[in-house]
Amino acid sequence: MSVIVAKWTIDEYHRMIDANILSDRKVELLKGEIVEIFAEGEPHAYSSGEAGDYLAKLLAGRAKIRHAKPITLPNDSEPEPDIAIVQPLGREYRQHHPYPENIFWLIEYANSSLEKDLETKSKIYAEAGIFRILGC
Repeated sequence: MSVIVAKWTIDEYHRMIDANILSDRKVELLKGEIVEIFAEGEPHAYSSGEAGDYLAKLLAGRAKIRHAKPITLPNDSEPEPDIAIVQPLGREYRQHHPYPENIFWLIEYANSSLEKDLETKSKIYAEAGIFRILGC
């Protein structure tokens, strides 16, 4: 017997978020599947924080640095990369998360999530035409 996985659209995912159905879980939408996000350990938190601070100073006014915030991709995905360097569109992000055309660069730090980041997320990013760097 084969298993059928229910797939979700970005709109359905947003409705679940708005209805607080997912409020007690840390998740992201990957190719229509709701996937749990691994807990962030100390090295991960330190590295992404330091890198984000450095990049914010380096790119001040030229780009916006987003830490573990969603991006919206056309392949029914709304991942939360550790760092996203995006166009500084200001209030426009009150209406939508950054789209691929708004993204300059993504950084993922991985230890316990390495397999998911390499096997799943990197392919999702590539499908959307986004370059990424993976730090360990």
